[in-house]
Amino acid sequence: MPESQVAPRFRIYLITDRKLAAGAGGLAAAVKAALEGAAELEPPGAVAVQLREKDLEARELYELALALKSVCQRFGAPLLVNDRLDVALAAGADGVHLSSTSFTVPDARTLLGSGRLIGVSTHSVEEVSAAATAGADFAVFGPVYAPLSKGSYGASKGLDALKAAVRATHGMPLYALGGMNVSRAAEIAELASVERPCGVATIGAVFGSADPAAAVRSLLRSFNLR
Repeated sequence: MPESQVAPRFRIYLITDRKLAAGAGGLAAAVKAALEGAAELEPPGAVAVQLREKDLEARELYELALALKSVCQRFGAPLLVNDRLDVALAAGADGVHLSSTSFTVPDARTLLGSGRLIGVSTHSVEEVSAAATAGADFAVFGPVYAPLSKGSYGASKGLDALKAAVRATHGMPLYALGGMNVSRAAEIAELASVERPCGVATIGAVFGSADPAAAVRSLLRSFNLR
């Protein structure tokens, strides 16, 4: 199995929800605004975008991926597609994000090659360790707090569980998901100085905001990236 030749450098991982983004002028407009906001504070690459619109058919998802790719390329933001390796490849995305019921990491690596990112959703220490062992480039762990938007995978896990998950990464970057807002991102930042999670993943804090640019800037500032 080829090993990845890329590594995640982003600290904010935006997971899309086009229905939430309707209040900000639509998904492409919200992504553009968020990346513009990030660019005011950080060099390219501080933010990545996961296209997660699970109810769309392949053609619609592909067309949306192309639209977002154009925006992401302007700001140096990696674009990943949730689960759909075919769409990720067809659209020239920077990687794929796998759920626990999706392709295995080795199978995805065989199809994607070593030049694209593979992220994995995890909800336990065991899943984090398995993702690292399988060769994932990064994992998302949660929900750390009660989610603001998507349905919860059980009760929120809290910071102690996040600390345990970080210790199971074997050096793989880990992103905390669930209920992220400015104060909670600051808690993750404080923990990062000791336990070293790589960043935060969010849906509602940005795409549920009427001002995605300001929301991203607040998260970046809270995570001590200035």
